[in-house]
Parts: sequence; C-alpha cells; structure tokens
Amino acid sequence: MRYDIVIIGGAIVGSSVAYYLREEGFTGSIALIERDPQFSHAATTLSLASIRQQFSIPENIRLSQFTLKLFRRLKETFGADADIGFREGGYLILAGEVGLPILKANHETQVAEGADILLEDADQLARRFPWLSVEDVSAGAFGRSGEGWFDAHALLTLFRKALRDKKIDFTAASATGIVRDGNRVTGVTLDNGETLEAGIVVNAAGPNAGKVAAFAGLALPVEPRKRNVFVFEAREKYADMPLLVDPSGIYVRPEGSVYLTGGAEPEEGDHAPDPKDFDVNWPLFEEVIWPTLATRIPAFEAIKPTRAWVGHYDYNTLDQNAVIGPHPEVGNFLFANGFSGHGLQQAPAVGKSIAELVMHGGYRTIDCTAFGYSRVAEGRAFRELNVI
Repeated sequence: MRYDIVIIGGAIVGSSVAYYLREEGFTGSIALIERDPQFSHAATTLSLASIRQQFSIPENIRLSQFTLKLFRRLKETFGADADIGFREGGYLILAGEVGLPILKANHETQVAEGADILLEDADQLARRFPWLSVEDVSAGAFGRSGEGWFDAHALLTLFRKALRDKKIDFTAASATGIVRDGNRVTGVTLDNGETLEAGIVVNAAGPNAGKVAAFAGLALPVEPRKRNVFVFEAREKYADMPLLVDPSGIYVRPEGSVYLTGGAEPEEGDHAPDPKDFDVNWPLFEEVIWPTLATRIPAFEAIKPTRAWVGHYDYNTLDQNAVIGPHPEVGNFLFANGFSGHGLQQAPAVGKSIAELVMHGGYRTIDCTAFGYSRVAEGRAFRELNVI
C-alpha cells in the first residue's frame, strides 16, 4: 500500500492531524496507525483531561486558546449531540514566597494574551475560598473563565467518528521501523508484516515518539513518564473548587461526587518506566499526597481513597515543551510530540498547524516556529515553566 501521508499514533494528536488535513482540503490518501485501538493505555484517555491558559510562554497559551474556541463551538463542528462535559471550573495555581516572582511573570504573559486570569494575595484567596488554608501561600493565579476539565474519551470519540466520513484508512498495528532513503523517509514497517509506502510521515506516537524518531535515525528527547491519579471521597463537597495546584506540585480537583489528585512524583530519579508498568504507587498517596491535601484543605484530613490509575505521558527531557514541524534535513518527517502533560488540550491546535504546514507550506493560524526541531538539534531549551 502507498499513502501520501502516514500518521503514526491514532489517539488525540494523530486523529486531530488527520481531521484538520481534510478540513484544510487535503485530498490525498491518509493512513492512521494505532497500536492500541481501544486506547486502554493511551495517554489521551488516561490523562486528567483538563485545559488551561496558565502557561509561561505565549505560544502554549495560544495553542490551548484554539482548543477552547473549539469547545465553545463543539456542536457546530461535530453535530448537535456533541458533548464532552466541559466544566469551566478554572485553575488555581498557588505560590509561596520563592515561587511568587515566576507566578507574577507568568500572569503578565497570560493577561497579555487575553487570558482571564486573576492574581490574588493570600487574604483575597482566603475570602474567595474559605475552605482553603493559605498558610505559607503568598499568592495564587485563578482562571475565572477559559479553564477547566472535560471527558477525554468523549473528545477523542468525536474526532474518531468525524474521521469515518473523511476517507482515512485505519490500521491497528505497531510501527516497527521507518524506511529512509537519504534525506527522505519513504515508508513505515508494521508488526503485522506490512510496509506502508509514504510520501510524508507524521510522528504522533505520544510517549513512544522518541522510539519512532529513532526508527528513522533521528534523535528526539521524548520518552514516557509514569503518573498516578488517585480518586477519593470526602464528606465536604466544594462546588466552587477549581483545579487546585499546591506549591508542592500536588493537584486536586472535583469530579462529580469524588475528587481526583496526583502530582507527587519526585523529579529526582524520575525516568522512563517499563512499557507494561501500570501499577499504582499507593504509598505516594498515603505518605505524600494525603498529608499535603490535609494541610492545604483541613477538611481533607478525613477522606476515603477509592481507586486509582496510572498513565504514561510523553515527556520532553530537553525543555518539557512540544516539538512541532518538519525535521530540518529529513523534511518529509513531521513531529507532533513532547507535550509533557498538556498534549490533550493542545492537540486540535497542533493538528490544525500540521495541516496548514502540509497544505500551505507554513503556519497560518498559530505560528509554531518556536516549537521547531532546530532547537533540539542545537540543544537549545525553549522551556515551559508551568508544567503540572
């Protein structure tokens, strides 16, 4: 089989690329390869499924703002029944004395990009959220609108269903190699024995993106990271609770009648897990997360953990930021990788950007040049400071 474009990775990023290629008018043949067609271990479906504008650099804010606009016109785009349960509850990112200068600088960037983020001191936060302990808190940035959480499965399903009428060939297989002829890639080999000839290859392989790039002889500093998400019940129900990020990095947010929490994995010793390791680290909850929650929200001293899950997400070890666009030498190999925890919320914008690059030879909606591969080749970090 020969395809004009082969996309490796069929979850939210790959599906968004395929969708927007057709929306931009691409009429050539497209193959979408996905090794886990039920998405049982996909970063997309195992994520916390949140969207924010509280980033440190303008380009990341713009990517998420594109997705927010999509959420606002979801029914117009995908039909009258389209619903992803978007709850615009906001983010509340807290900072102590040490983190205050960064919080303020980030806030200035966000406001300059039109984000509805309010910066408040400890006393103001205590009045706004009476259940919150502001001891050792200097300030917090609260997203009054344009931030919240949604159903990741529902969003992915909308894109996948939309692709059914767009002449996309779906292939349930794993990529095992990439055929390269000089400065061009010419095909993708699969574990079912097939080889798909390709005019363009798009790497949308999520946590396995570094491995896929290596198939083509290209270096990409993206590898998986294991993250735990814990579910607990509490007697108190705080309808006004945003997605709260403690200065320690631990987060908590409501989800219906329960709460979700995580974010306690230590940076030191954090490494790529075994691909089959989806075992929950319960001591992390009991020894680190729970005590932190009880300090920040005193009512959470008495809670009942119920279940948990583990996901692997793509982590850019260079700068925790996306790599988007073509390789400077192997120009028909395109990257859509390394989002380091915010890929789900930015996938539609990245799909649009890749489609514009293919169809028009450049970016039209959002300039993604800063995310280009050249910085990887140079070892030049384009660092996102607000990684959660």
